[in-house]
Amino acid sequence: MKYYICETCGVQYESSLKEPDTCKICNEERQYIHPNGQSWTTLEEMVDSGQFKNAIEREEKKLYSIHTVPSFGIGQTAYLVQNNDFNILWDCITYIDESTIKEIKNLGGVDAIALSHPHYYSTQIEWAEIFDAPIYVHEDDREWITRPSNKIIFWTGESLKLENGIVLHRLGGHFKGAAVLEWKNGNDEKGILLTGDVIQVVADRKWVSFMYSYPNLIPLPASKVEEMADRVKEFEFDRIYNAFHRIVKEDAKSSVLKSAERYVKAINGTLFTT
Repeated sequence: MKYYICETCGVQYESSLKEPDTCKICNEERQYIHPNGQSWTTLEEMVDSGQFKNAIEREEKKLYSIHTVPSFGIGQTAYLVQNNDFNILWDCITYIDESTIKEIKNLGGVDAIALSHPHYYSTQIEWAEIFDAPIYVHEDDREWITRPSNKIIFWTGESLKLENGIVLHRLGGHFKGAAVLEWKNGNDEKGILLTGDVIQVVADRKWVSFMYSYPNLIPLPASKVEEMADRVKEFEFDRIYNAFHRIVKEDAKSSVLKSAERYVKAINGTLFTT
């Protein structure tokens, strides 16, 4: 029995004697089956290959990024937040090895794991079992769990306070249960919003955008983006980190609000003529 991992999205499945027929995360309009076809690996094969390592880098006070080199799957970045003796891993990556475990334990370990949406579930159960940490996934995304575990806590509603200064918010959009993490104590108490790609920092780092599907370029309705922007007004943050190490360094709430306004004008056909 093996825990197979989809090589395109990096999500791990429950144990089976043979490879799954297809990846339900990829075989859906928000993702894609690789043009060369469905392919699988395992964490053991990745470790034994000697090909991968994780880079853990200090971004700023009490915030570390974690990403795999060379890139694997979607290539997202996870973040370790150190908040008043409560360490939370925001989003997850597939690869984990003894070196990674040792380095993270030196940083205080992981007390909880929280996920923005199903594309980054990766090997979340491996991480949870290694660090004996609960995983917080919104109930609205329960159907996308590929490896069930009693480590997963399905939360409901629009917000969940995990610790003083750490709040999860369901924004929806990219997925029904898509969430962001508001870290009120970060950035010298000015606040940080960790967004995955529920809110996507774009090439011009003073702007963000919103999509139903990024690889297939399917936009969200204007009404949904307006709803998301209205929720964001309530949060306390001045900086954003997204899943691909793009950062809005200052005045980030204003960036989200003006970006939402621009997006709505574009979708409604009033931003430009062409």
